Amino acid sequence: MENPKNLTAVCPECKNTIDLSRYPNLLAGMVIECNHCGMTLLVNDIKDGEVKTTIVDEGK
Repeated sequence: MENPKNLTAVCPECKNTIDLSRYPNLLAGMVIECNHCGMTLLVNDIKDGEVKTTIVDEGK
């Protein structure tokens, strides 16, 4: 597992960087939320410090 402080993710909806510090044990298969637009996202893959996500729910 990679250090969450070194991980980055970009919301596929609003294109902002997601704050992953709220998820210290981030793993593929987890559901996270974009702190900018509220979109619910599924973590598909974590590779080379980049978190790949897909939209699960349209959020707020």
